[in-house]
This record gives sequence, C-alpha cells and structure tokens, in this order.
Amino acid sequence: MHTLEPSLLTIAYLVAAVLFILSLRGLSSQETASFGNVMGMCGMAIAVGATLSNSHLSAYGITIGAIVIGGAIGIFLAARVAMTAMPELVALLHSFVGLAAVLVGVAAHLSGHGGTVASIEIFVDIAIGAITLTGSIIAFFKLKGSLSGNPLLLPGRHALNLAAVVATVVLGVLFVKAGQSDTALVYLGLMIAITGVLGMHLVLAIGGADMPVVVSMLNSYSGWTASAAGFMLGNDLLIITGALVGSSGAILSYIMCRAMNRSIINVIFGGFGAKPASKTQAASGDEEQRPVDEIDIEGTVDALLHAKNVIVVPGYGMAVGRAQHAVREMTELIEGRGGRVRFAIHPVAGRLPGHMNVLLAEAKVPYPIVLEMDEINEDFPETDVVLVIGANDIVNPGAQTDESSPIWGMPVLEVWNSKLVVVMKRGRATGYAGVDNPLFYHDATKMLFGDALASVTEIVTGLRAEAKAAA
Repeated sequence: MHTLEPSLLTIAYLVAAVLFILSLRGLSSQETASFGNVMGMCGMAIAVGATLSNSHLSAYGITIGAIVIGGAIGIFLAARVAMTAMPELVALLHSFVGLAAVLVGVAAHLSGHGGTVASIEIFVDIAIGAITLTGSIIAFFKLKGSLSGNPLLLPGRHALNLAAVVATVVLGVLFVKAGQSDTALVYLGLMIAITGVLGMHLVLAIGGADMPVVVSMLNSYSGWTASAAGFMLGNDLLIITGALVGSSGAILSYIMCRAMNRSIINVIFGGFGAKPASKTQAASGDEEQRPVDEIDIEGTVDALLHAKNVIVVPGYGMAVGRAQHAVREMTELIEGRGGRVRFAIHPVAGRLPGHMNVLLAEAKVPYPIVLEMDEINEDFPETDVVLVIGANDIVNPGAQTDESSPIWGMPVLEVWNSKLVVVMKRGRATGYAGVDNPLFYHDATKMLFGDALASVTEIVTGLRAEAKAAA
C-alpha cells in the first residue's frame, strides 16, 4: 500500500483535527448538529486513511478486518437502538475506549517500548483506561436499570478511594523501575485490578439524579484516555482529539453541575441521596394516601382549547413512551387554533446531556420554540397551561422549600407558578433521584395518569375533533 510522506501525514492529521473542532462547534447547537456530524465523519475518514498510509503500519489485513467488523457492529447498534436506550449505549461505547486503552497499553509494554518516559505514558494510559472501562460498565447497568440508582455508600469510602490512588502511584514507581522484567507485568496487573475496582466504586457511589453528569464525565475520561494513548503511541492526532473530547466533556459536566447547583467534586466522589430523608420524604406510606386532583383527557383538551400560552416540559417518561411525534402533532393543533406553544428544557432532563433536545429534533419540533430553563423560567406566571410529560425531579418545588431534601438548591423549572399544571405520569412514584415531589399535591396541579404516548394521542384526537367541528 502506498505510504504518505511524514509531512503529508502531518498535514492530513492537521486537517482532521480542524474538522473535529468544527464538529464540536456544530454539535453545540441543534441547528448545526447535522453539519457537525458530517464534519466529524469527514475528519475521522481522513484520520483513518492517513493512519493506514503510515509507513510504520504493516498488518493491513488485521487492521482493515477490525475496521470492517467494528463498523458493522456500530451500524447494527445505531440502527436498532431506541432513543430511551441511548444513554446506556453511550456509556457502553465509552467502555470500549477504556478497554482499547488497556489492551494497547499492555501490548506496547510487551513489545518493548523502553525508557522511563515511555513506561510512565504506558502506565498512565492503562490506569485511566481501566477506570473508564469499569466505570462505564457500571454506568451502563445503572442506566439500563439492572443496578439500583441509589448510591453505594461504603464506610470510609473516601479513604478507600485515596488508598487506591496511593497504591496506584506506588505501583507506578515500581513499574517504571522494573523496566521490561516479568515483575513489571505483575505490577501492571495489580494496577489494572486496583484502578478497575476504583472505577466501579466511583460510579456505584453516584446516585441516579447525577447520572447525566456521570455520562458526560465518562465522555471526558474516554477523551483523556485517548490523549494518553496518543502520547504513548507518539500519535499527534490522537493527542489532539483526545484533549478535545476530554476538555469538552469536562466543560459540559461543569456546566451541568452549575445548573444543578452542585459541586463537580461532590458528583465525582458520589454520595447523592446520602442525606437523611426529610419528614415529608420519610413518611412515604402517608404520601401514598395524600389526595391529588386528577384530570381526564376531556378536561385536558378543554384546558388546551382555552389556553393562549402553553409550555410543555418533557422528561424521561416522554422518551420511554416514545411520545415525541404525538407531542409535535399536538403542538401543531394548538398553534393552529392560535395558541402559543413552547418547550422548557432542563439541563439534566432525561438520562443523557441533551436527551430531550435530541428527541424533539427527531420529531422535527421547530428549534425556536425549544428553550432552556434560564430562558423560560420567568414566563411561567403568564402561562395558562403547563404539560409536564414524564418529568419529575426537574419540576420538584422541594428543591426550593425543603432544606433537608437531597436536591435542595438545585435550580428547577418553576411550573407551579403557572395557572394550571397537568402532570402526565404512569403513577405517583418518585423520580430517578428517589425524592417525593410536592408538586403532585399543589393547588395548581392536576394529575393525568397513564402512558405518555397513549395520553398524548388521545389529546391529539380530541383537539383534532374540535378543529373539525370548528371548521
């Protein structure tokens, strides 16, 4: 196969790096997300092509075979995955990055990459990769529901984490001193075991409400893992790309933590939900007996027909019910009667950063009417009807009224200030954070129980019937 000259290879990597930067910029907005995806794919195509043309590469058959198999698996997963399963798929993909880093690092050590600097790079790459691997696997099972969303709070957990870090550093020193001896491989194996357990413990200690932040943090970890692998392999593009992914993931995590009024250090080291439950929360048996005002489909349709301003607050329940297309149709019918409809998006709605934005974009909901929390929170007092579709923790007034609540201080969508709130849920269960929601018992709230898709579809049917009657 024809090989590129070193200068041409550098130029190809530079072009790919610029395209990756343009991709990240494009993905920062719904309007330019498609452009960002195209730029990312072009950059990756150039990067892979340039790497295959590197004179140092000889195992073309194995490499191309791996690309074909991996690409086929990726296409299969992307075509079959439901939007509700996207968070766990992302977590699983992050685990692949960690696994690749561990395997490449071990292979680099066995191939005789000598020198102190090279040994340090190998050790750091494998350590970050092992943490990313096991942490992402635990996140996958938590998001999938196979593991509880409650935080695992072991006694002295911070001391255990510190001990694991100290042991890793000590093993790193011993590994570098051991060189290429068999003892070095033993140190490497011990480090992989310790950092693997550390990655599991870090994510197990994080509660359900913080999982969107965890996903973005794992994205950051995978980026730093790739960057460390770039130093290990002497690949400038891998260093740049990893740094871009790592820094963007860290920035996104920081922004999300600010939106939740939480410290990113507190999230990373876990413990959300560790505070004693308030009296309101503790009396869970009594909460089930508290009366709520219910509303039926006919009443909801009537309220929407007389509403001039409507705000829809989508949540994970809308994703589970796959109701976004019906919601878009409902929006069109309301606007067709002269009403104004907007969507209020909380930064951590769903279980993945931007989860609700992706769902609404998939349903072709116009971008201008999809607003972030800070843009719309002040408009609730002038709103006639708020439809809360499967959201819970992000509309919980306890964040402002109950100092003992685990979500105390978290900015939320203040839907209770509107004239009427229709909360659409299957039942009165708590949200992913496991915190009771006083909104259900608020004077302005009516509960519409049932599946999100079925309920919205019936509302659409009612609105369409009224539109025909009016015509």
